[in-house]
Amino acid sequence: MARRCEICGKGQVSGNNVSHSMIHTRRKWNPNIQTVKINDNGTVRRAHVCTRCMRSKKIQRAI
Repeated sequence: MARRCEICGKGQVSGNNVSHSMIHTRRKWNPNIQTVKINDNGTVRRAHVCTRCMRSKKIQRAI
């Protein structure tokens, strides 16, 4: 599955885990991407959309 939202472009972010002893190890934060059916100018298609875009009604879900 794609790791990028097709609406807002939100994608994977990287950074460090920092332990109590201040040892840094690399890690990744993935967005919550869902595959949903959307109405795109009258046509129904599947899209990879983050849950924030779904919650803020930036897309119109197809049933």
